Amino acid sequence: MKAAVVHEFKKQLQIEDVPKPTPGLGQAVVRIEACGVCHTDLHAVHGDWPVKPKLPLTPGHEGVGVIEELGEGVTHLKVGDPVGIPWLYSACGHCEYCLSGRETLCPDQHNAGYSVDGSYADYCLADANYVVKIPDILSFIEAAPLFCAGVTTYKALKVSDTKPGDWVAIFGIGGLGHLAVQYAKAMGLKVVAVDTFEDKLELARKLGADLTVNPKETDAGKWIQEKIGGAHASICTAVSKAAFGQAYQAVRRGGSCVAVGLPPETMEVPIFDTVLNGVKIVGSIVGSRKDLQETLQFAADGKVKAITQTRRLDEINDIFAELESGEVNGRIVLDFSKQ
Repeated sequence: MKAAVVHEFKKQLQIEDVPKPTPGLGQAVVRIEACGVCHTDLHAVHGDWPVKPKLPLTPGHEGVGVIEELGEGVTHLKVGDPVGIPWLYSACGHCEYCLSGRETLCPDQHNAGYSVDGSYADYCLADANYVVKIPDILSFIEAAPLFCAGVTTYKALKVSDTKPGDWVAIFGIGGLGHLAVQYAKAMGLKVVAVDTFEDKLELARKLGADLTVNPKETDAGKWIQEKIGGAHASICTAVSKAAFGQAYQAVRRGGSCVAVGLPPETMEVPIFDTVLNGVKIVGSIVGSRKDLQETLQFAADGKVKAITQTRRLDEINDIFAELESGEVNGRIVLDFSKQ
């Protein structure tokens, strides 16, 4: 089978012939039909984060397709089921985090396309307990970005403690942010969209954003405070230290600043203002299997739709270059029918 493989950090991926996986106990082999391309994949192949991925590595954690083969002991799935393999490839299932519905915090988890090989390949081995079924009404292209970008932004909004009618400021209207706008509107929130690219702000307006601001032209945090009295929550999907600083400044008293993007720098937090204003700073990492089911249902109900461009697997190095330059609107999805 074909797979995109990186052997050394910061080097280009190579399209290689590799053995097709065989399922073991509790596993499934998924024939990949589509896979979204996430900025995290770029961090993985560059080795940017303190916890390094395995090498060699096949990236990809938004892989969707059809179950081709099941290993022994799998009874809740059948061959032919449409499923996706999310970032949370597996967890231990018995620690305090797994038992309390916070499985994404499990210290013994594995992550698709990071600690195990992912879905930039014709076939992907999966833990059958952690794949999530896709509603029949959704195509593979529609579903793929929801397995990371969708569930990540949906979960961030859930932990923001906002309610219908509240204001939420979304920083970065890219692959995650354009979905965050849609989930926020579907949840009854008012949206301020923040981005440095005018075409992305225009996209946000088309998706229902009530206000937009370009931080290259205006101090976004100060503007949001003056315009609406501050946001009840800010969701920062941007991979930028400056964006996190303005996201914090945009929050009103008692509000939440939810950190989603993962820039390499540290975030500077004024302790006095945080205490005095009762601001909560919350880290939010993807979502659980239940969160993902809810994420997919919003899309199945027609309330959220990822904006996608389809490309071939052999274009992956060009796609990464476009991601680095900020040229991508919405989400690029690798369409395996195009090979």
